[in-house]
Amino acid sequence: MALDGRLLSNVGVLAAVVEGGSFASAANALGLTPSGVSRAIARLEARIGVRLFDRTTRSLNLTDEGRLLYANVNPLVLGIEDAVTIAAGSSGAVRGRLRVNTDAFTSRLLLAPHLPRFLDQYPELSLDLVARDQLGDLVAEGFDIAVRFGEPPSSSLVARKLMDTRIVTVATPAYLKRHGRPAKPADLADHMCLQVRNPVTGQPYAWEFQRGRKHLKVPTTGRLLLTDAGTILATALAGVGIAQIKAVGIQAQLDSGEFVDLFPDWPDERFPLYALYPSRHLPAAKVRAFIDFVMAAIAPEAKPKASR
Repeated sequence: MALDGRLLSNVGVLAAVVEGGSFASAANALGLTPSGVSRAIARLEARIGVRLFDRTTRSLNLTDEGRLLYANVNPLVLGIEDAVTIAAGSSGAVRGRLRVNTDAFTSRLLLAPHLPRFLDQYPELSLDLVARDQLGDLVAEGFDIAVRFGEPPSSSLVARKLMDTRIVTVATPAYLKRHGRPAKPADLADHMCLQVRNPVTGQPYAWEFQRGRKHLKVPTTGRLLLTDAGTILATALAGVGIAQIKAVGIQAQLDSGEFVDLFPDWPDERFPLYALYPSRHLPAAKVRAFIDFVMAAIAPEAKPKASR
C-alpha cells in the first residue's frame, strides 16, 4: 500500500477522533466539519478494508482492528508532530493538547495544587487530566502519559520510576484522646479503621507493615468503606478513625501535627510512583515537560523530613 498525503491525513484524523472521543471534538481540533471527519474515517476504512469504529447514537468505540491500527500509528503521528515542533523552534516546543491518565490521589493531593504554575509556564498547552481507578489501554485511548502509583504492568510502555513514598498509619490527636493510642499494629483490631476499596478486587486493601525484612498483615475492621482520596483525607482529619495513607500526600498534616504517625518504628512499607508513556525513541516535548513538572511538585514532599 503506497503512502500518500491523503492516507497520512486520514490517519491524523483517526488519531484526533481517538484523542477527542468523538467526531465533533476531532472536527473542532482539526478545523473541519463533523461530516468531513466522518468522510476521512470512511476513506481510511475503505482504503485498508476494515471497520475502525463501532458507532451508535450514544457511543463511539474502536474496533479491535481500529485499536491495533491506532496503537501502531500513533507513535509515528506523534513523531511527526515532534519533528515539526523542533523545526519550529524550541521556544514553542511545549504546545498542543496533553492527555494525562492518573488516579484520584495523585490528581487531587499531589498535582492539583501545582497546576496553575504548570499552565502559566506553558501557555500554548492545554491539559486533559483524567483521574480514574485503573490504567486501561493507554495507547488505544489516546493518552500521552500516565502517572500512577503501584508497580507497572508488563507492557510495551516505558516505565520511569519517580519516587517511593512511605505508607503511614495516622490518626488525629482528637481521635487518640477519645480512644487511646495503639501501641503496636496488632492493637488496631480494637479501633475504627477507615477501609479503602481496591478497585481491582472490590475488597478493602489489606493493612500491611514492614520493618526491614519483617512483614506484618494486620486484620482491621471499620464501618466506612471509601474510594475517593479527598473523602479519605477529610474523614481521617475529622477524627472518625485511623487511616493508612501515602505520606507524600499528607506531609503537611504530619508536619503541622494535624495527623499523628502511629508507628514510625515500622517505616518500610512503601509504594512507588511511576510515569508511563508509549515506547518511543524520545518522548514528546510536552511529555518531558509534564514529567519535570511532576518531579518538581513531589520533590519537597518526597524528601525525608528531619526528626523533631
